[in-house]
Amino acid sequence: NTPGPASAMARAAAAEAFSRRLGAAVRGLSGAWYNRHMAAADRAIRARLPLVDLVLEVRDARVPATSAFELLHRRSPEEPDVRLLVALNKADLADKSETEKWVAFMKQRGCSCIAVNSHSRGSINELLNAVRGRIREIKLGVSDCTGTVLLVGIPNVGKSAIINAMHQIGRIGAAEKGKLKHATVSSHPGETRDISGYKVASHPNIYVLDTPGVLSPIFANDESGPRLVLTGAIKDSLVEEYEIAQFLLTVLNLRTECREWENLNLDGDKSSFADAIPTRSCHTKRQYSSDHTQDFIVRAVRQALSETIASFQGDLGNENDLRRLVEIQFTHLQNAFRISAETIEDRNKCVAVKLLNLYRTGRLGHYTLDHVPDFRQEVAA
Repeated sequence: NTPGPASAMARAAAAEAFSRRLGAAVRGLSGAWYNRHMAAADRAIRARLPLVDLVLEVRDARVPATSAFELLHRRSPEEPDVRLLVALNKADLADKSETEKWVAFMKQRGCSCIAVNSHSRGSINELLNAVRGRIREIKLGVSDCTGTVLLVGIPNVGKSAIINAMHQIGRIGAAEKGKLKHATVSSHPGETRDISGYKVASHPNIYVLDTPGVLSPIFANDESGPRLVLTGAIKDSLVEEYEIAQFLLTVLNLRTECREWENLNLDGDKSSFADAIPTRSCHTKRQYSSDHTQDFIVRAVRQALSETIASFQGDLGNENDLRRLVEIQFTHLQNAFRISAETIEDRNKCVAVKLLNLYRTGRLGHYTLDHVPDFRQEVAA
């Protein structure tokens, strides 16, 4: 049965305990991710902000508020305003309807915003056209000019993937077709160390400066840390994967998506990859039962989670009962993932790593963790 409002509030309160525990672990790091490289990048970006025509801020569509680039929003009144375009990347991993609400909300606040999937040629073309349009506005319609764009964002929101895709598409359509220079793309946060320039368009000529991801050592609220860890902005090596996966399971247990998994395509109901940007030659993938990305493994994982939720007799509004469900799910997931490690700690860690990977690649559905604020209330405040 669908829980009523009071039950939903109780469930959210019980899940908050897992969020608080993970949040405390993140706070205990005392900004360990903010190293000397990030501090240097912070200074370099701040110095370049007044010199470029446009700032392209990349956020994670699953956490549009939490992934905001703090440096842009803590500038002093004496510093000049920046012309800003916000790209909500990884839109293919977020709830589509929630992303549309976020784009509308940003536009209501007077900020240009576009949803992006960096692996879709059509989506990158839309972003490139939006950048061209803004540069033409800034340059008063002059086509034979040069515009500069500073690409900024926190770690692991897909900045390098976006700039590579823009560069590839832009240069293919440009008059000159020289050797392409690509940014380094990695699933690990903090891989980009230097500021590099890439030409992405002609008429007008547009150069994009790629920058390292910078994440503030201090968060605006207690919910930010857990969400940033879950979406991969903070390295898993800094926090126990088991704690992150426990938090993920509480998120899944509060949603209704798992009841619809049987109707989803095995790739997470993503759109066709027919317009995907080619990255490397494709070969037929061999089947290994140890490979958790195989379709039959993903199906078993979904089934394990769906069945444990459906058959659970406890009260999900009770913190202890919710913790018991999560423990039951870890046991069932060991079988679904075909894990045979010797110790319970090793088995739980293996489950956690594989489960987090499936979530972060959209194989467990599409989730937006940040709620859209009520614009009317914000204006009134």
